[in-house]
Amino acid sequence: MRDDETTAPGPTAGIADSLLDWYDRHARVLPWRVPPGDTRAPDPYRVWLSEVMLQQTTVAAVKDYFHRFTERWPTVSDLAAAEDGAVMGEWAGLGYYARARNLLKCARVVTADHGGRFPDTHDALLSLPGIGPYTAAAISAIAFGRPETVMDGNVERVMARLYDIHAPLPGAKPELRAHAAALTPGERPGDYAQAVMDLGATICTPKSPACGICPVYAPCAARRKGTANLLPRKSPKKAKPTRYGIIYLVRRTDGAWLLERRPDKGLLGGMLGWPGSDWAATPAETPPLDAEWDTLPAQVRHTFTHFHLILTVRTTVAAIDARPATGSFVTSADFRPSDLPTVMRKAFDLWRGA
Repeated sequence: MRDDETTAPGPTAGIADSLLDWYDRHARVLPWRVPPGDTRAPDPYRVWLSEVMLQQTTVAAVKDYFHRFTERWPTVSDLAAAEDGAVMGEWAGLGYYARARNLLKCARVVTADHGGRFPDTHDALLSLPGIGPYTAAAISAIAFGRPETVMDGNVERVMARLYDIHAPLPGAKPELRAHAAALTPGERPGDYAQAVMDLGATICTPKSPACGICPVYAPCAARRKGTANLLPRKSPKKAKPTRYGIIYLVRRTDGAWLLERRPDKGLLGGMLGWPGSDWAATPAETPPLDAEWDTLPAQVRHTFTHFHLILTVRTTVAAIDARPATGSFVTSADFRPSDLPTVMRKAFDLWRGA
């Protein structure tokens, strides 16, 4: 038994203090974060932007996108003035494209209705497009120092283990939230929120948690009972259905590509992509022009949150005077595969490798 071993979870203040002490020494260095001990006030714009980007996405994947966004649009007003297509192009590859559409809507509301300043309360933040309870709590705590309860997957895992909660997610969320709320301190709530998230990301990891170096080793009930690797429990996931579709890659004899912008609502809303069919069990053929079509031997396979997608790729070369029924041609000089969402870029990569 270690010298700091106890038989029950320690006082709330003790856990928070231990986490803050650990965070002061081991905080991750992240481009959107003000390090502990730094006297600068956090920039709400950078906090908001990072939190939106980090939804359903890893820190490693977000860093480069965050750098590009903040270099190109350093303030929320700059982002509000950006063209939709430019923002969607920079977002390409991050996925969950509704976030990018809401990003622009939110920036424009903050600029037009709030003078370019984010409101500083949880309820006011919730009124902004694309900001839900988690994001509102994170901005309130990190940017404005309000003692809000910030709950993400890392925090849920830490709470489940700290209190040895075996009820499965998502049903256990209210109980986990109650414990997290009880631990949230009035002083340095933003640093505390980031401390718990850092703990989950670096020590209290989903597999093989490093309990021996954990700052809350002593009060952790799951560590004492040997159940940490089992938590949090999750309800079985439903099997994802598979949908099918057809996309059409048309290259004109001068090298231009036929692209269309998808409707604002729905998957990949507002993004550039190849013309194509619906995504269904049996998609209908909807070629954008009359032509002789070749079919690539390989198919595009992509997984969205709620379903798997398999796309057949048809290709053709069109004459310079071709008049497609949908979309418009983009010159080879203006065409950037990086502007395409991942699933559409996969089709281009298949064509390029064929």
